[in-house]
Amino acid sequence: MARQRKPASELFADALDGDRSALARLLSLIERGDDEAREVGRLAYSRSGDGYTIGLTGAPGAGKSTLTSAIIGHLRSLELEVAVLAIDPSSPFTGGAILGDRVRMQDHATDPGVFIRSMATRGHLGGLSLATPEAVRLLDAIGRHWIVVETVGVGQVEVEVAGKADTTVVVVNPGWGDSVQANKAGLMEIADIFVINKADRKGVDETARDLMQMLDLSDMPHEAWRPPIIPAVGTTGQGVPEIWDAVLEHRAASEASGELDRRRTFRLREELREIIAQRLGRRAREICTGDRWDELTDEVVARATDPWTAADEMLAAVDA
Repeated sequence: MARQRKPASELFADALDGDRSALARLLSLIERGDDEAREVGRLAYSRSGDGYTIGLTGAPGAGKSTLTSAIIGHLRSLELEVAVLAIDPSSPFTGGAILGDRVRMQDHATDPGVFIRSMATRGHLGGLSLATPEAVRLLDAIGRHWIVVETVGVGQVEVEVAGKADTTVVVVNPGWGDSVQANKAGLMEIADIFVINKADRKGVDETARDLMQMLDLSDMPHEAWRPPIIPAVGTTGQGVPEIWDAVLEHRAASEASGELDRRRTFRLREELREIIAQRLGRRAREICTGDRWDELTDEVVARATDPWTAADEMLAAVDA
């Protein structure tokens, strides 16, 4: 006899009591995006708001996962609990997340103060799965108030993380080409902190100079936060305390200036817009079926009617 699944409300209560398997199941519900995901979102929303999100992004091979692992170790040395969402490329065969990031962070897997979850992008070009805001809110609601979101590197540096994080850390490596690529990709506009990872290699000073020059040439207001440039070596932990100090300094500055509230308001507006767009898209797929849909499609192909008139007819039922 199959075991009856617990409803989302019971899983949420269990997760609040520290049940990690219940938390993992709730995150799976969020990724599925069905009615149960909505229920999880409703449960988490009223209990969230205290968490702080740090985004790590950068070019493929920059060493983000190694650096994330070092940051986890530093936070645990400060007796802080942390959750990590590693946004992975979707497997072309299963649609699920490729767990490479979790493998690289496995040293922390048995630590009850650390929760690591890989989530699939499911082909979303911005690099962050659409479930990420809800996942972050859930982790916040169950008491993980420091949340690190590490984005995938698949050839396109992920800019979208800026809209999902309170502090955005852009990771580059020594070498002129990397800093130029960061500028081309728009990372100069979203970075709150620059980290030159693998700083035990040649070219660190040149890369730092390049980044400073690019910042000087940007249209950043004089009173605005100027992103610090921090050399680090993720494999040894060098520079990680300085990165964390910079995160805390940026948080204090953005709270004082009102920038943090502005970012969070923008984030919620965008999330609401995305929710509405998704539901409208689902409704569109529902109405684009049936005999009349087939007839109208044939009429458009035969040029007996135009696509706009056909669309008006199909949407009439929705508008009514």
